Amino acid sequence: MLASLCLFYDAERHSFLFKKHTPMSTQTKRKMTKPKRRKRKTLKRNRHQGIKHTFTQILVALVALCVAYIVYIYIVSPFTLRWKALYGMTEFPEGYSIRGIDISHHQGEINWDKLSQASMGKEPISFIFIKGTEGTSLLDENFNDNFYQAREHGFLRGVYHFFLPEKSAKEQAEFFLHQIHLEEGDLPPVLDFEIAGELSDAQLRKAALTWLKIVGDHYGVKPIIYANYKFKLRYLNTKEFQDYPYWIAHYYVLNLSYKGKWRFWQHTDCGRLEGISGKVDFNIYNGSMYDLRQLTIEHIEEGEMR
Repeated sequence: MLASLCLFYDAERHSFLFKKHTPMSTQTKRKMTKPKRRKRKTLKRNRHQGIKHTFTQILVALVALCVAYIVYIYIVSPFTLRWKALYGMTEFPEGYSIRGIDISHHQGEINWDKLSQASMGKEPISFIFIKGTEGTSLLDENFNDNFYQAREHGFLRGVYHFFLPEKSAKEQAEFFLHQIHLEEGDLPPVLDFEIAGELSDAQLRKAALTWLKIVGDHYGVKPIIYANYKFKLRYLNTKEFQDYPYWIAHYYVLNLSYKGKWRFWQHTDCGRLEGISGKVDFNIYNGSMYDLRQLTIEHIEEGEMR
């Protein structure tokens, strides 16, 4: 490597000086270019970090959307439907024009003249289920008046029994038949099954079948089973119950998640109607008016019912 003399001006001495100048070696040049390589590596690393950060943001956004959807479906939408029903703005499931209610002493004294003129959305009230009995000794205090007035005002009527698992199923069936006297044109009797109590699954199914057989044999029809869909799937989803008309209770949704057969759907417990001062359950029938009338009890011969 060769050195050369270079002329420099010294400002303090006001004179020119000669100094040696040694050119940079190739090795020195290589060392000086290394920071550039490190810079490229840094840019590459930053690029990877940017991609990773973007992916994380997208993932967080997707999770947030999923959470928002779940909150809407299971919290906001049901709450909105219930709030609307409480203020007389019930939304009815689409495609079902046959509508009805179920009543008990909880509805108090009903103005039947007003109720007969009331409508559910744009449809009239077609049917009414009335609480009759509970357990082995309770007759609903408003049953007799409700049962009589429903027929007098032109409604298809039915009667339900609220089942208590700690009581004998046979005695409950006999008590129902002793207190309730359905007539030609009435809907089949209903077993309202909501409580499992201390019974095992098998014991509960046996109790239900006992009541259904005794009451069904008396009237010659298949009684209707009322239960929420989770209770039905847990306890009453075996083949012995498949032929019984099912009345499902599932509130604050406009579409059922239950995939089995059903005849009636109780879709809200917060309905409002003229003639009833408080809340009342709203129901729809899965079929035509002709189909509904086909369910009713018919008089075949004297003393024999179908």
